[in-house]
Amino acid sequence: MAESKSSKFLWLLVLIAVASVAVYVWANRPDMRSTSTHVVFITNGSDQFSDIAAAGARESAKRLGATVEVKMPEKGLVDQNRFIKELQSSNVAGVAISPIDPNRQSVMLNELAGKMLLVTHDSDAPYTSRLCYVGMDNYTAGKACAKLVEEAMPGGGTVMIFIGSVDQDNARLRRQGMIDTLLGRTDNPSGFDPLDAELVGEKYTILGTMIDNHDLAVAKANAVQALKDNPDLGCMVGMFGYSSPLCLEALKDAGKNGTIKLVAFDENDATLQGIVDGDIYATLVQDPYQFGFQSVRILVRKARGDDTVLPLSGAIYFRATPIRQADVEEFKAKMSRQLSLGTTE
Repeated sequence: MAESKSSKFLWLLVLIAVASVAVYVWANRPDMRSTSTHVVFITNGSDQFSDIAAAGARESAKRLGATVEVKMPEKGLVDQNRFIKELQSSNVAGVAISPIDPNRQSVMLNELAGKMLLVTHDSDAPYTSRLCYVGMDNYTAGKACAKLVEEAMPGGGTVMIFIGSVDQDNARLRRQGMIDTLLGRTDNPSGFDPLDAELVGEKYTILGTMIDNHDLAVAKANAVQALKDNPDLGCMVGMFGYSSPLCLEALKDAGKNGTIKLVAFDENDATLQGIVDGDIYATLVQDPYQFGFQSVRILVRKARGDDTVLPLSGAIYFRATPIRQADVEEFKAKMSRQLSLGTTE
């Protein structure tokens, strides 16, 4: 009888141990909600694109029971570098960043990656120790932009490119993708044509690339100067979200809107209105909401021990979508829904 009681007692201890392990595993599973996971989401500017990305980041954190701090560098590279330095002494689980100058920031980014999880979004830093990249294949997007130029100006003509900087990985790649396609070249994502070179193809000629270093006044002045210096200009291509609205202002000032073609990137309100009005042929939009949502999802789940969340290829790509006049209202409704999901406060 004593033996039977002893045996039952041992079985009870075993059951308690098994139950304890099960509870521990459940409580620590990768998708378990925990408000202790805190991450930071850093954009490369402060604009509508960044607001949408931030909304996605906040919604992702909310669904996972985590917290996210959004940082937007009002002063560009100076602010972004300050954010990185400040984070090096913090205890956040991870950071998602769209690096403004990945080459010059690589040392700081690698130092950050040695202390916490690091993901890049929108613009990559492929030669750092980041876990993965979330965004668009920008060379492919540049090729898609070239197709819009061909639609807008099927007979060929001259093209001027307007862009904030080519130090960013995304900017360099989308510019090169467009140039290679318009000039009928084979794909060469690692190529880089000089900014001031006139590049002549069978049907299209790239007159040059005008850089504004994210200065809106310079961007507007560039557009004005391009119109003045090139009376035969056929098409302007604004490769950053603010580029095309400023090009459109210059065209209107010169009374040439609707005459000179304009192709855009991103979903700036002025760009969408310009498409509706017939002053902008089309724009290529990304999916900044998903850039933010997926970046935070990866950081939080990885911080909680889920290695399967990392893409085997090292990147999660979202395709660029052309928005023409017939697509604007549906796209605006989608954008409004996305913003409503994640508060931008």
